[in-house]
Amino acid sequence: MDDYTWQQRLRARRLQERRRLSFVFLLLAALIGAAVWYFFFYIRTPEYALNQVQTALAEQDEELFNHYVNTDLLSSRAYDDLTVDLFAYDSELTPKTKAMFEKFYIMIKPQLAEGLKSAGLMRISSGNWSLPEGTDILKGRQLGIDFERFLERSQMRNTTLVKIGKVEHTGHSATAEVEITEDYTQTPFTLLLSMEQAEDGHWQVAYIKNYKAYLDKIAPAHNKDIADYIASTKDIVTESNQHFEVFQNHFKRLNNSKNGQLTKQQKSNIIALIEDDIIPGLQERQTKLDDVEVPAGAQYLARQRQQATETSIKAWQHYVKALREDSPAEFATAETLHKQELAIDLRVQDIIRHTAISKNIPNLP
Repeated sequence: MDDYTWQQRLRARRLQERRRLSFVFLLLAALIGAAVWYFFFYIRTPEYALNQVQTALAEQDEELFNHYVNTDLLSSRAYDDLTVDLFAYDSELTPKTKAMFEKFYIMIKPQLAEGLKSAGLMRISSGNWSLPEGTDILKGRQLGIDFERFLERSQMRNTTLVKIGKVEHTGHSATAEVEITEDYTQTPFTLLLSMEQAEDGHWQVAYIKNYKAYLDKIAPAHNKDIADYIASTKDIVTESNQHFEVFQNHFKRLNNSKNGQLTKQQKSNIIALIEDDIIPGLQERQTKLDDVEVPAGAQYLARQRQQATETSIKAWQHYVKALREDSPAEFATAETLHKQELAIDLRVQDIIRHTAISKNIPNLP
């Protein structure tokens, strides 16, 4: 190889090395730039906060969710939207009674708003919706309100996040569009999230600007479907109620005792009534209800009726066992189940009554 050729190859090799070094430096600069952008700019944007909220929901990370959502303010504003016109279309209430109810809902706001927040956070951390238990004041109707029904009316349990849309910035505030779907009726809607920047620079979802508009859009569709379902099952319910009124009177007569103690024959007759008439009657009623097509927005009411039937049957089964075994524990279990069934029945009645009242809502289709 002559000297000229050697020099040419040497220059080419050096040029190639310089190009490699330049590429490495450019790559390092890009990585450093990306890191600087991510850690000093992107994590201090509303978009990053929204992505973190999505991550918290997907990974059931309650702590992460709490960091990027102002859950106290969110639940407080949601409560106001839920209750602002709760009695607006109830023609049976006088202005004085309406004012009394409005004051009542203001008075119990701390407990119910906290209940909404706790229910939502429990859903995030466990993946399941749960109701108040133990000594919680929201359990049952201790506050004069059915929290299970209240939670259902919030639409929290039947709303699915589809995707995050555009975000508009205005100083330390921002508005984010979030596309959602109401699960029962598959109704699409775009929520507007109000976001605020905290003192440390990270962003939080503060509240939902148009939450009431979402409720107002969904409620008429649900009310119409529930009204249709009630109408289509009216004859079944009426006939069943007539039969159970007869069973109830017979049950009372069989339980009549001068000394408070049931004879062996009385117990036998009561067991026969329960096993031959009451439980089969409940099963037949539910079978007829199950054969009726349930409109999308009436699924909750249909499930409540099914739950009431199942709970009632269990209560009667434990009552029969208590009679046969003379077991106080079984009597107690039957009584507990009976109370649960009564609570569900009352909830069903509330839904039916509310639907009748809601026919006065102007935008009911």
